[in-house]
Amino acid sequence: MMAKSANKSSKSQYVCQACGAYSSRWAGKCGSCGEWNTLVEELTGAPPPGSGLSTGSRGRVVNLEGLKGETADTPRIQTGIVELDRVTGGGFVPGSALLIGGEPGIGKSTLLLQVAAAIAERGGRALYFSGEEAVAQVRLRAERLGLADSPVELAAETNLANILATLSEGARADLVIIDSIQTLWAEALEAAPGTVSQVRAATQSLIRYAKHAGCALILVGHVTKEGSIAGPKVIEHMVDTVLYFEGERGHAFRILRTVKNRFGPTNEIGVFEMATKGLREVQNPSELFLGDRESGAPGAAVFAGMEGSRPLLVEIQALVAPSPLGNPRRAVLGWDSNRLSMLLAVLDARCGVSLAQCDVYLNVAGGLKINEPAADLAAAAALLSSFSGVPLPADRVYFGEISLSGAVRAASHMPVRLKEAEKLGFSSCVIPAQGEVEKTPTTLEIERIGHLKQLAETFSPCQ
Repeated sequence: MMAKSANKSSKSQYVCQACGAYSSRWAGKCGSCGEWNTLVEELTGAPPPGSGLSTGSRGRVVNLEGLKGETADTPRIQTGIVELDRVTGGGFVPGSALLIGGEPGIGKSTLLLQVAAAIAERGGRALYFSGEEAVAQVRLRAERLGLADSPVELAAETNLANILATLSEGARADLVIIDSIQTLWAEALEAAPGTVSQVRAATQSLIRYAKHAGCALILVGHVTKEGSIAGPKVIEHMVDTVLYFEGERGHAFRILRTVKNRFGPTNEIGVFEMATKGLREVQNPSELFLGDRESGAPGAAVFAGMEGSRPLLVEIQALVAPSPLGNPRRAVLGWDSNRLSMLLAVLDARCGVSLAQCDVYLNVAGGLKINEPAADLAAAAALLSSFSGVPLPADRVYFGEISLSGAVRAASHMPVRLKEAEKLGFSSCVIPAQGEVEKTPTTLEIERIGHLKQLAETFSPCQ
């Protein structure tokens, strides 16, 4: 009888590791998100410790308040790393939870170790829990970075109960780093570490502690092959800030991008350069992205973009070559491939420039990923330059959105873009016909166009 009742207390169910959907039986394909081979069997037993889901607790009545009232400025924990403080909106907020994701080896652990050392050297208490590396490995990294003497408290632990017990002892911590959240496990759950149940329970318990203690919590998350943070999306909804660490291993710099931030702006970026002493912040990323630019080569256009509140100049490179294949290739790095297809169709239908028999390659120099539609005009200029063999002026920048009709639409923050181009020594620009820029004094020679055909007419093919 005892064994039978014990089996009834733990029921088996299947949970999708991609979206967190539940299923009563196993299937090869998740019926919710459509992913294959993501259903994993998990046993539902007792709720995780401190989750508030235990039966028998009636709860208490909370006080309800109105919208009107005095609000104080959100306090911040300054890290001293300017680029990181910019991305987080001015520093870490006590009691907040931050999730950072990135590919393996991109530099997440290096950056967080530097952050912990910076806060500890300023008199704060920083705790670093490593679930993937031993203490000796973290110490070797600290010696390589020159941070061995920093008063950072370190432990290699994956048991959630042990971590919570350690946090409750001693003085309150200012910063707690968990590297990574997929390695933690709760004893009350009969599931393997990294599954949806374990990740959700560990995140919920750690966030509850951070809110109660008033410390800043940083969670490191693995990423899937598509580049998104592994695990259910509910994890990203639970935290206050989500950061993505981007970059190519072949390049020396890394980009920290804000995807979600409850205490500051989103889509901000911080630029770092990987050096022998760790990650070094780059104060002027435009000079970094344009540093190796080759002048006089066709197919290269400088785009004046915006990343959050920061203007950023980057080179867009295009290569158009005759294709021996029946189905020419289209390869894009750092830009939306669907955007390129639309742009090629507009060039063909509205400007009479057909690239249907050519291989087209488009690359954003330096490995930066551009999402804003204002890059259309710069990409079109690079394509036309490569197709015609006519190089673009090295001191000219482009920005503007191109519609399906071929019209060039105005972009946001046009005066800020022009000011950044002028500061870096550019002398001319091609911008949309609409948009206010006259009120901003500038020495740039401004050429305004209302249709893509005006740009295409300035190029004549070599043949």
